[in-house]
Amino acid sequence: MITYKTPEEIEIMKECGAKLKRAMQKLLPEVHAGVTTNYINRKAIEYIYDEGADISFNKVEGYKWAICIPIDEQVVHTPPSDRKLKDGEMLTIDIGAFYKGFHTDHAITMMVGGVSTPEKDLFLTVGKEALEDAIAQAVVGKRIGDISAAIEKRVNGAGYAIMRQLTGHGVGRELHEDPFIPGYSAKPIEKTMKLKAGMVLALEVIYSMGKSTEIAYEEGNDWSIITADKALSACFEHTVAITDKNTLVLT
Repeated sequence: MITYKTPEEIEIMKECGAKLKRAMQKLLPEVHAGVTTNYINRKAIEYIYDEGADISFNKVEGYKWAICIPIDEQVVHTPPSDRKLKDGEMLTIDIGAFYKGFHTDHAITMMVGGVSTPEKDLFLTVGKEALEDAIAQAVVGKRIGDISAAIEKRVNGAGYAIMRQLTGHGVGRELHEDPFIPGYSAKPIEKTMKLKAGMVLALEVIYSMGKSTEIAYEEGNDWSIITADKALSACFEHTVAITDKNTLVLT
């Protein structure tokens, strides 16, 4: 069931998203070789609290951290640990904030130390562009299928694979709400839900450099999901609010 937000609630979520965006911007310079992912998590907590917001992800049952922090073939939900970052690793920071009863959600993938290759740079550029394409379709009168098709066209068109079992989602008083938003065309667009004012969506591009769309669970880790073929993976995510006038990128 879709939970539509009032203009007043969207204003609160706008504040929450701005706080989360600032926390992420403060966090990115902390990423460099030699620091642990636990350290990044501690700094995330510090910066979210500095913004007057609360941690979002630890409100998911069983998850006690502020961020998910996948590396290389890890796709999503990887908890922080004592693992030390290395130059040239592909790192995703997925972070949420909770403010006045509402969640927002945001993710970025980068190369540790800026150490990259043209192939990896192109891969990450395609993910960013796919998220921009998705946001452009998130307007009143369009359908969820339009968002899915936009992501699929950009990602598959570049020769990469979409992780089909992982999707974007509604967000609000709960971190994960209806509707779920696939990154591929699961059904004809006209059979998908129409977008209406009051929807707040966490749009996600979750994809890999491989050919397989399959995921697996990392051995010895209760949360971490990896690419089944061990290909490098990335995720880009923004929380957006759809209004009668326009679509607001909250993060």
